[in-house]
Amino acid sequence: MARATLIGFSAVAMWALLALLTDASGKVPPFLLSAITFSIGTGVGLVARLFMPAAEKSPKIPPQVWVIGIAGLFGYHFFYFTALRNAPAVEASLIAYLWPLLIVLGSALTPGEKLAWNHVVGALLGLAGTVLIVTKGGGLAFDARYTFGYAMAAVCALLWSSYSLLSRRFPSVPTSIVTWFCAATAVLSLGCHLALEQTVLPNGAGQWLAVLGLGLMPVGAAFYAWDIGVKRGNIQVLGAASYAAPLLSTLVLIVAGVAEPSLRILAACVLITGGAALAAKSLFLRKPAAAETEATASESGAAA
Repeated sequence: MARATLIGFSAVAMWALLALLTDASGKVPPFLLSAITFSIGTGVGLVARLFMPAAEKSPKIPPQVWVIGIAGLFGYHFFYFTALRNAPAVEASLIAYLWPLLIVLGSALTPGEKLAWNHVVGALLGLAGTVLIVTKGGGLAFDARYTFGYAMAAVCALLWSSYSLLSRRFPSVPTSIVTWFCAATAVLSLGCHLALEQTVLPNGAGQWLAVLGLGLMPVGAAFYAWDIGVKRGNIQVLGAASYAAPLLSTLVLIVAGVAEPSLRILAACVLITGGAALAAKSLFLRKPAAAETEATASESGAAA
């Protein structure tokens, strides 16, 4: 379980590169950028298959898994882009980033999971840190004129948290299925681009390299790692730790010289790190016997 949780958190680390690489990709419209990067993400899955041991028999994929996967990947991005078009970016982003808290709270409804006080408090501390990062220490101004945009952002949060929680109900479905979720998202994004946007391609090698980086990591390998994490890791810890994404993203921008360090970022770091540590308390203090039992159960589920 601990190993799967760390793999899942590697997705959060990769998502921290999203802002920097997106900014470096130029003025490519969002749906076109999504189509290109998810195509690359599909390639990541196809290449990974070459290094995986051949399965004796491909498991039958339940129809609902396809709905959950495509709605999660494409649906989240569709509604997120719609939210940004219809509401201020700060408020829309903060509402959309309620998904880690929803994962922590929703995990109580997942078979075999138990929600503890430290999971909830840890997620709330992470949310407080995220507010500092997203609002840049300023206030929030929810305006009734942007109600539609706010609603679209809320749908984002519900879709991604639901995708993460429901994926856990199908541990026998191999992570390689994410390859086809990415492919479907690429095709649907291209359709939205052709219907809604004007084509603007990356300009120069630097922008194309940024797009390639997006497809390989934040919009590629990250989704495969997240699938492993939510299916076999500690989902409450993952949910709370996911609030580290905006913090890590800001730190990456600081290192790249795009943003400036501040006491606000330090405070956010303390809140998010403390919240993640609190949420993971039970994982760190787990008795060896219990850990061994869970590892055996995880291995059995993976074998199945």
